[in-house]
Amino acid sequence: MTEFERVLVQSFNTFFEENNFKGISYRLKQHRFTPQFLDVLVDSLDPDYYMGIECKSISVDKGAKALYFTQHFTTDKNGLHQIERISDFLLRSGRTGFLAVELRLGVGRAREAYMIPWTELYRKYNEEGTPKITVDEIREYPQIEREKNKYLIDPKGWKKLRVIE
Repeated sequence: MTEFERVLVQSFNTFFEENNFKGISYRLKQHRFTPQFLDVLVDSLDPDYYMGIECKSISVDKGAKALYFTQHFTTDKNGLHQIERISDFLLRSGRTGFLAVELRLGVGRAREAYMIPWTELYRKYNEEGTPKITVDEIREYPQIEREKNKYLIDPKGWKKLRVIE
């Protein structure tokens, strides 16, 4: 489990506890030759908090300019792309899906994280001639705000797409 995933899971669980809200966030143990469905699962009877989150991290300080659908996502032994597998899981489970992207900006600089609604990611993945999402495009999506050592949980806000003028 990456630090990003661990803090995200802890942030959800702290949110549920502090707000006396029924819900739990967790990460399933990943087995070596078995693909996991998603990095973070959140369970709650409240549909706003019944979700699945895939986490990706890219190093902007080392020159990454985009999140590539071929480089940053896997394809299984049957040739099924990770975005297709996750989309199927989300559809079957009824969960709301998100792609959480962490941008590492270098030593001494705070990391940034953004939530991309899965429906938006899937649309971009299926657009002809779109092999990636650039860092500038990622920054157009809702930022996952941080407060001290935790992320602020706001699924309703994450679903809203920013309007860039």
